[in-house]
This record gives sequence, structure tokens and C-alpha cells, in this order.
Amino acid sequence: MTRALHALAGLGGLLVLGGAQAAEIPLYPTGPSEDSAFLRFFNAGTGPLELTAAGSGASLSVDSVRRASDFLTVPAGKAVKGSLKLDGQEQALDVSVEPGEFATVVGIPVAGQGLRLVTVREQPDDFNALKASLAFYSLDATCADAGVQAAGRNVDIFKGVADGSLQRRSINPLKLSVQLRCGGAPVGEPLALGELAAGQRYTLFLVPSAQGPRLIQVQDNLAH
Repeated sequence: MTRALHALAGLGGLLVLGGAQAAEIPLYPTGPSEDSAFLRFFNAGTGPLELTAAGSGASLSVDSVRRASDFLTVPAGKAVKGSLKLDGQEQALDVSVEPGEFATVVGIPVAGQGLRLVTVREQPDDFNALKASLAFYSLDATCADAGVQAAGRNVDIFKGVADGSLQRRSINPLKLSVQLRCGGAPVGEPLALGELAAGQRYTLFLVPSAQGPRLIQVQDNLAH
């Protein structure tokens, strides 16, 4: 995590214009309180994704290696405003997060069209300390009926996920490799996820790239 991101996480409500400081609470195992909300940023480009908050001037940078920031605790229902820059393109940010919600703002550079921002929202279901939780965010419209299978087996983990939407499921903790599928056909090489641990949450992002649709894995963490 960058120094700027540590600063944002520690101050809680710094990103929110006029917002009071939000208390940070654990993502595991108790889950969010009703008056807290969580926001992270995901970089689908090749350069750093840079956020500058309105008013405070606070900033953070998410590089193209780590890809995702941790979830920052923000006051629920209050606007987070500023600007996001990626690969030479800039877009205004204006997003609010509902109580108990985990929102992810994804920055996707689109050739000839500038920077596309997509906000994906989750209201987590009951926590299961004996399972791993895996989500699939579909963010490439060229991949029709997007899905994910266990690599080497005809076993669907996710199926028919529309662009801009998500699915999440609990799975047994295990070492897993997955295969992206678009329109019922495999796309690209299998992605090794490593050992998925019980009690942890993970997200697979389907994003466009110069080589076509690709999967990127991140672990869902809450900033402390």
C-alpha cells in the first residue's frame, strides 16, 4: 500500500466533502456495521491510477502491478468527489456508498473514448469462516455470457455474468486454477489462483486488454 493510501485509510472520512471521520472495523469475521461503507479502486490500465480528492487534495495511486487498493472505510451515503487519472486520461469521480456496502470503482482506459469508470457494488452475505469467498466482476463487453470454469474440468464456477455485473460464491478452501470463458468457449490461458484460504475473500476481475479479455485476481482487504 502506498503512503498516500495509508494516510487516506487512517483519516477515514478525508475523501468525503463535509463528512465526519468513519470508524474502521474489521472486514472479517464480523462484517460491516450498518452505518459504515467501504470503497476501493481497481486499475485496469497499464500506468498508475491516480486519485485526487476534491477539497482536501488527498491523493492515492494504485499501480498496474498491485491493481487494487484496500477497501477504505467511508461515511455511508455521502459523496466521494474528486478526479481519477489513468494512462493520460482523466475523469471526474462522484460516488456514494450505502450502509454496509462494498463498492469498487474500476478505471478502464478505452481507445478513442477516454477513461471509463465503472462502479461495482456488493452487499456481502453471511460470513463463513470455513469457506473461501470468490467473486467474479464482468467488465469487458466483448466477452459475451462471461463465465469461469475450474481449469481442466467442465465445472462452472460462474456462468452467464453480464457486463457490469458480478457473482460471488463460497467455495471450499483449495488450490485452484481457472479458465475464462466467453460465449461458451475458452479464452486465454488458465489463471492459477494459488491456495484459497478459509475465511478470506477474493475477486476475479474480467477486464479488456490489448491481448483481449483477461482475468486478474485480487484479495479483498480492508485498510487499517
